[in-house]
Amino acid sequence: MERIIVIFLLIFMCGTAVNAESMNLSTLITSQNVKYQDCTKVFNLDNISLLYLTISAINANRFTIDEIQSKSGYVLFTAVNKKFLATVLNVNTNQAMLKITPVDNNYYFQPGIVSNIFKYIEINKNTKIENIN
Repeated sequence: MERIIVIFLLIFMCGTAVNAESMNLSTLITSQNVKYQDCTKVFNLDNISLLYLTISAINANRFTIDEIQSKSGYVLFTAVNKKFLATVLNVNTNQAMLKITPVDNNYYFQPGIVSNIFKYIEINKNTKIENIN
């Protein structure tokens, strides 16, 4: 019950999801079979920027980052007691694809996990990345 409340608050604070115009809040936080196509999205960003934004989105949604492999472009994270692999793939110089898949290959989970990450990236994709000394 506590997890459901936390997920509800995360989704409420992050706003509606990109693919969720037709989904209501209870649909986003209820476990269901998620299509593989809903777990991939191409962004008009280079792969480095997309990797940084993906890490930021996972952190902003208060998911636990288990491992980051910047050279291969993947992030292993845990959300709602389920492990996910976020992989950034280079499409061309101006586009990269983000693929978020469950590690156990079981696509029965809350669709808000993936859609909130995509929404965060869409909102913040024009933010300039700065080095902190």
